Amino acid sequence: MNTAYPELRLGTSSWSSTDWVGKFYAPGTATRDFIAAYARTFNSVEIDATFYAVPRRSTIEGWRDRTPPDFVFAAKAPQRITHEKFLVNAESDLNEFLEAMSILGPRLGPILFQFPYYARASGVTRDEFLRRLEAFLPKLPSGGQYAVEVRNKSWIGKTLLAMLHNAKIPLALIDHPWMSPPGELFARDGVLTGPFAYIRWLGDRYKMEQMTRTWNETLVDREADLQRWVPHILGLLERRFPIFAYVNNHYAGYAPGTVELLNGLIHDAQTR
Repeated sequence: MNTAYPELRLGTSSWSSTDWVGKFYAPGTATRDFIAAYARTFNSVEIDATFYAVPRRSTIEGWRDRTPPDFVFAAKAPQRITHEKFLVNAESDLNEFLEAMSILGPRLGPILFQFPYYARASGVTRDEFLRRLEAFLPKLPSGGQYAVEVRNKSWIGKTLLAMLHNAKIPLALIDHPWMSPPGELFARDGVLTGPFAYIRWLGDRYKMEQMTRTWNETLVDREADLQRWVPHILGLLERRFPIFAYVNNHYAGYAPGTVELLNGLIHDAQTR
């Protein structure tokens, strides 16, 4: 299922779901072998576990040693940086995380700084977010790949886009109930703020978890929603613009199946 487009890194958000055994992973596959099995099908993955804690060195070495040289890991920055400290006095946490992830060597792709939706009751305003982000971005070491995700769609304006553009850091483009659809998103002037695109299909976590807690089958038909992304993806690929793109189980119920569907839609559109 690896894509025929070298500029496209398409995979899932995490690979550790035991619900995939018997469907995506062969029956009897040990959890320690999941990543090796995953990498035989996909060329990239987004590490969700790093959001909760910095992994042990031996864990990261295992990921590195069980994947081929051209496989790429994206990784979510720890919530301690983005949520708990909200970018203030987080330099030591950032350095610890980046030092650990450097073990992956050339297999390390973008680091995603994912921010939550800030309701009014939180007291966090757009201006406060922008102030903290502006102070934080220069602390990121040069030479790395980074992306920033926000879930307040009204915050995606000229100031944020210009800030990310100046730092050469992509704004993560996400499919989420609170955010703009792809046609509206790509119509924004300057929404591609970095040297690559970072796309995430997240879905409605609350809605999906009301339906199931088992992630081994597609529960919601998202073909029409995915189809709306296809012309934009193809437009980037025609420009040879690199794309990192990841699907969450919560999008339709079974992330590998959604990736397969998306791959098929891209292929069909490209060959018409």
